[in-house]
Amino acid sequence: MVKKTGFKIAIIVPLYNAEKYIENLHQSFLNQKNVKLSSINYILTESTDKTEEILKKNKYKYQKITKEEFSHSTVRENAAFKSQADIVVFVTQDVQIEDDKWLYNLTKDINNEIICTYSRQITKYNNIEKYIRQKNYPEKSYVVSQKDLNKLGLKTFFCSDASCAVNRQMFVQLNGYDQKRLPISEDMYYAYKVIMNGYKIKYCANSVVYHSHKFTLKQLYNRYKLTGKFFKENNYLDKYGTNQTGGSLAKYVLINALKDFNIKVLIRYPFDMTARFIGMKVGKR
Repeated sequence: MVKKTGFKIAIIVPLYNAEKYIENLHQSFLNQKNVKLSSINYILTESTDKTEEILKKNKYKYQKITKEEFSHSTVRENAAFKSQADIVVFVTQDVQIEDDKWLYNLTKDINNEIICTYSRQITKYNNIEKYIRQKNYPEKSYVVSQKDLNKLGLKTFFCSDASCAVNRQMFVQLNGYDQKRLPISEDMYYAYKVIMNGYKIKYCANSVVYHSHKFTLKQLYNRYKLTGKFFKENNYLDKYGTNQTGGSLAKYVLINALKDFNIKVLIRYPFDMTARFIGMKVGKR
């Protein structure tokens, strides 16, 4: 029998045009076992679909903000700072959770040393993202700390708040994202602070979410342009091997697509990687 954790857990979900996700996502939260879920908090950026109608109809707890008020960092930070929970869990609207132990496995090992954890992500598509997920989210869990910097480099600061949990007290103590309006990579920004302040991050391979995208080349370019801008503004990360990390990932995708003889991926590969590469370079200018 699995022992229920005693932590009070709050889930925080930013929403925007989320009508096709919200009800299934909410039910998956309610299905979680062996945890003390104290609140589910939605932050809705003004939308053009029926998300707000669904929230009202189901009496889900939510707060509404304008597009001008939104940033990936401040939305999460403000909600976490206001929370009274022991653990805050950040989730994006487009993940699918099919396991009723997802939350337990994500939060059970959080303490005053391991203060940040994140889930394994799997895609339902047989595309380039499939191989990227395989590389970034392996089958075995692990814990990283400062002692791993020489071996892992930038990977030491890897974390994804598509599904991640933080010790709320330590999140506040470390001042979250320092009130910066980060358009992307806020999870890496905080992970860097966790590691450099002597704490640990755990990757929880048994806490699984499905997170699937089919980005256009333009969307990839824009996404990596923002990522490049993030690295330009936080250039202290460069010494940990930003270019080597990207090159290693591209190599992994190509080798495994060739092994699988995945024709669609191999045709897409040069255009996809070029969009990422150019976007990153432009963003760093």
